[in-house]
Amino acid sequence: MLLQQYKENNLLFSVNFLEQSSDANLWGYRGDLVLIEGGVADDKGHAKPPEAVIRGAVLLADEKIHMFVAALDRVADLPLLLDKYGADFAADMQGMLFIVNLKDPLQLTLDGVHWVLIPLVQGVPWNEAMEELAMEKSDFKGQKPADKLVTLSTELASYRPRYPQVDMDSVLNCTTSAKREVWGAV
Repeated sequence: MLLQQYKENNLLFSVNFLEQSSDANLWGYRGDLVLIEGGVADDKGHAKPPEAVIRGAVLLADEKIHMFVAALDRVADLPLLLDKYGADFAADMQGMLFIVNLKDPLQLTLDGVHWVLIPLVQGVPWNEAMEELAMEKSDFKGQKPADKLVTLSTELASYRPRYPQVDMDSVLNCTTSAKREVWGAV
């Protein structure tokens, strides 16, 4: 399975869960996803922390990724995401990205994959996706974590936002100077 390969290749970071859904072919993952590896830290081969991550990734996959919900710090990281993981996207994949420095909500279709792009300075992609899709906690009652992702994926597949449909150049030019707000213990 694809997500197991990601785990073996140290592409999963700050894992919330990685488990099989009730549909034995699908696996669900929540956590960060490595965008740029950190390199080797010492002569024993220990790895440095990643230089860049895709935050709060919510993935549903078998041999291909069928749902991709996550947060990026910069619009400029979108081509990196597509280069690194694009070959693993299923033809029917639905994607929703929350991007810190995106000016306006947009829709983008690349290589047949539909993306909903939403500005978000702080927040958790899972919670924000639930809100965007008008889902309630009761929609997931009694489900194990991976099955909750299947439910979210089903809702995302039928979601039709009214955001403008644009091309990649328009997305890359639709930015602000916003930075992720950091809070908590220092």
